[in-house]
Amino acid sequence: MRFLSKFYIDGFILAILASVALASVFPARGTAADVVDVLTKIAIALLFLLYGTRLSPKEAWAGLTHWRLHTVVLACTFLLFPLLGLAARFLVPSVLTDDLYTGLLFLCLVPSTVQSSIAFTSIAKGNVPGAIVSATASNLLGVFVTPLLVILLMNTTGHASVDFSSVGDIVLQLLVPFAIGQLIRPKVIGVLRRYAEPTKLVDRGSILLVVYSAFSAGMVEGIWHMLSPWRIVALAAVCCVLLAVIIGVTMLVGRFAGFSREDRIVIVFCGSKKSLATGLPMATVLFASQPIGLIVLPLMMFHQIQLITCAALAQRWAKTAEPEPEPEPVD
Repeated sequence: MRFLSKFYIDGFILAILASVALASVFPARGTAADVVDVLTKIAIALLFLLYGTRLSPKEAWAGLTHWRLHTVVLACTFLLFPLLGLAARFLVPSVLTDDLYTGLLFLCLVPSTVQSSIAFTSIAKGNVPGAIVSATASNLLGVFVTPLLVILLMNTTGHASVDFSSVGDIVLQLLVPFAIGQLIRPKVIGVLRRYAEPTKLVDRGSILLVVYSAFSAGMVEGIWHMLSPWRIVALAAVCCVLLAVIIGVTMLVGRFAGFSREDRIVIVFCGSKKSLATGLPMATVLFASQPIGLIVLPLMMFHQIQLITCAALAQRWAKTAEPEPEPEPVD
């Protein structure tokens, strides 16, 4: 990593691109895909277990009660994004096909990511407790809000329904490990502080697994072959512009609203991201009998672009962060 930094090359970005390349050449299929899925879930659970051990109960409570921060993040996710999605209608048919626009609008309605938003916040030395609450609240609310927004703003032949199992998945995979981490914190915090560097690998490793798994699914489905090269390039450009606008707005809102540096990082990472893991299952229900491959393509492409972009931002902000203060006594 230090050798690459001399040439202004970010090793983490290269690792993400390598994961994309690996998935393109050797996508996980069948049993291999199941193994990757299990490994990803284990990595994410371990990540949240570590978050639970790192944060003192006082810090966790402060994140839970920071309502101004969570309101801004939810407004970006479920208000600003949908408005931008509706405004993009003028791109049809010159830039986007009807199906691609349907997919673009749908990606604007899904909730924020949880794991990668929090991981990037941690890498950038932002407000991790605030990110945990904001991202989790976005996903839990999204189970109800996203189908409602689809019904209000889109025409679907499928019957919108709420999959309550998503709530259980979030609780079991994210909140339970975090709670366990809080319980065992007094016994393991000393060890984790002595081996802080290896624990950072969990942040980055979990993101690489998510990238590989998501891109593998796209390759297996063959959705990249459903469009002409021109349409793919146009869609990528639209996703880049959408992400740039969102990141720019979240930066401005965080600054002009007087949030701290740590909170501004949360607003950017939690307010600008969209969840592929939540969006794909919802799409299969909401768009039954419609071309699912084309509809979810904008979400898959946006997902890859946001990971690469946010990885670069997280690395940059981590380098400019002030040195961390001495750790507080164990509670």
